[in-house]
Amino acid sequence: MAELVVQDIAVKLGRHEVLRGASVRVKPGELIALLGPNGAGKTMLLRAVLGLVKRSRGRVRAGGEDPARLAAAERARRIAYLPQSRPLAWPVRVRDVVALGRFAHGALPGRLRGEDADSVERALAACDLHALADRPCDTLSGGELSRTHIARAMAAEAPILLADEPTEAQDPLHQYRVMSLIRAYVDAGNGALVVLHEAALAARFADRLAWIREGRIVADGPAETTLTQERMAEVYGVRATVRRIEEDWVVAVTGPA
Repeated sequence: MAELVVQDIAVKLGRHEVLRGASVRVKPGELIALLGPNGAGKTMLLRAVLGLVKRSRGRVRAGGEDPARLAAAERARRIAYLPQSRPLAWPVRVRDVVALGRFAHGALPGRLRGEDADSVERALAACDLHALADRPCDTLSGGELSRTHIARAMAAEAPILLADEPTEAQDPLHQYRVMSLIRAYVDAGNGALVVLHEAALAARFADRLAWIREGRIVADGPAETTLTQERMAEVYGVRATVRRIEEDWVVAVTGPA
């Protein structure tokens, strides 16, 4: 299994440095939640890891190789990427969207055989999509569509997953289901770096919380040591009450810090 190592990476847009020496490590079997306010650099960090934007400094290794130096297909075999924006231009079937996850392996939707077909079936089953496999995606609910895109990423069977706000605009039930799917993927021996806004949800599912502010990782550790009132004030600028109840967390924002 591959390890993702990000060391001191920076990205400049014009004269403005939007990432300023960010570092994080994701080991096999770890789910790391990336938390921070809008504009903190969360999406930029994922894109810089993949080499989709040029880094001005720093080092990234995924299984020992820099993703920015790999061909697109090889990079996709190492890292599955679930971007924040996931538009569909036509009413394609659920099964065909999931099959796109095998494109990096040379497979084409509608022509799946052997291991490619098996991988798609495993992803459909894991995301509880067999009953919807032949439905056009434009007939799905938001939660069903999110599961479809997660299944596409899982079908690639890459050892590392980068997911940008996979629970965005989801109700609490679907947020829980989406994170449960990602947790199961990680428990199978893979690694995941997931951008989230809900601190309590992140604490429930993630092994570590990486907190980013103004382009820097300002804290990285388990929820027990990093999810605090002081951290919420430092990173989000809010006054919050933080409590743990058995395995779950309650984070109540009461106003600006």
